[in-house]
Amino acid sequence: MGNYFKISHISSGFIAVLVGYSSSVAIVFQAANAAGATPAELASWMWALGIGMGASCIGLSLRYRSPVLTAWSTPGAALLVTGLSGLNMSQAIGAFLFASLLITICGVTGWFQRIMQYIPRHIAAAMLAGILVRFGMELFTAMQSQWVLVGLMFAAFLLGRAWLPRYTVPLALAVGAAYAGMRGLLHLEVLNWTPAKPLLMMPDFSLSALVGVGIPLFIVTMTSQNVPGLAVLRANGYETPASPLISWTGFTGLLLGPFGGYSFNLAAITAAICMSKDADPDPRKRYMASVWAGAFYLTTGWFGATVVGLFTAFPAELVAAIAGLALLGTIGASLAGALADETGREAALVTFLSTASGLSFLGIGSAFWGLVLGIAVHLLGAGKRARARHAAAGANLEPRPTATTNG
Repeated sequence: MGNYFKISHISSGFIAVLVGYSSSVAIVFQAANAAGATPAELASWMWALGIGMGASCIGLSLRYRSPVLTAWSTPGAALLVTGLSGLNMSQAIGAFLFASLLITICGVTGWFQRIMQYIPRHIAAAMLAGILVRFGMELFTAMQSQWVLVGLMFAAFLLGRAWLPRYTVPLALAVGAAYAGMRGLLHLEVLNWTPAKPLLMMPDFSLSALVGVGIPLFIVTMTSQNVPGLAVLRANGYETPASPLISWTGFTGLLLGPFGGYSFNLAAITAAICMSKDADPDPRKRYMASVWAGAFYLTTGWFGATVVGLFTAFPAELVAAIAGLALLGTIGASLAGALADETGREAALVTFLSTASGLSFLGIGSAFWGLVLGIAVHLLGAGKRARARHAAAGANLEPRPTATTNG
């Protein structure tokens, strides 16, 4: 029984959900409002997203015994904020279903897994570090506005490393929550635990919506979410097959799209929390952190939009600090893996810097472009190394002058 109720699993799962909701739920609200969502429709959106993420997290993690964490597409939501302008809810639902169908096909055919086999591990690690580095920096940025709160959490984290290494992140969270409560920074009065009701919204497959919203949503979700999501698994040593993961996230979108589940995909940033040593020293047992994250996602889905009050009750600095602390080890391990091999260091550095820069082009985020640039540098370097080896081999085959003696 203890294996199912370890505090490190529960806390890592909770922090992953906390970070996931607090960092992007406002964007989801904006996307729903862009389609003219009523309060009942917005609640249904949040129900569908929570239920979909919870069921897929639990099911996939238990099936593959890997910390598989799913999420809504945050870049996709940002796309919808502008893309859904002028469309009604039925047209939006049609675009959601079309994008999920494309994701499902991509997973079933195995195209995605074949592509991922060609991504070098050090490039994947560098991309992961680039995605996460801003969370590490925001830990210290948060000290500017709440230096006592964040300072106490940081001190608790450092002391926990020495005395309670398996519970450092929960300890830091407890210290931060206690201080916030004493200083009146917790706004628990906003909580209103009202169960949500799913609302079936019929789709309208408008050609303009399918082309203008559905296809871009598919591209953004695959490139900015599923690629780094699988890279996180690979960078942490999990060889979970990609095709079933992609297929099931797409299928989940097909089931829950009519209720507002606009997109489901592999998580990257929050997944890294469940894959860290703080979740469990044994990598084989970290999947339970994702199972607990799924349980928390089911809870948030059941209570719909009103549960967002739980996450807005925490100060923004506390959320930023606990995310940074939870990801410190993963950032360090990713950088070490990316830069360990000197021959691939330049490509890894290009991947890391371009990903961390926030570069956005053609509506696609920096994670994808960091991967493209890093692989390009890697291939150019591989060509140079191959030519150098060929030249060296040729030089070794040339006849060498022999010494002669006078008779």
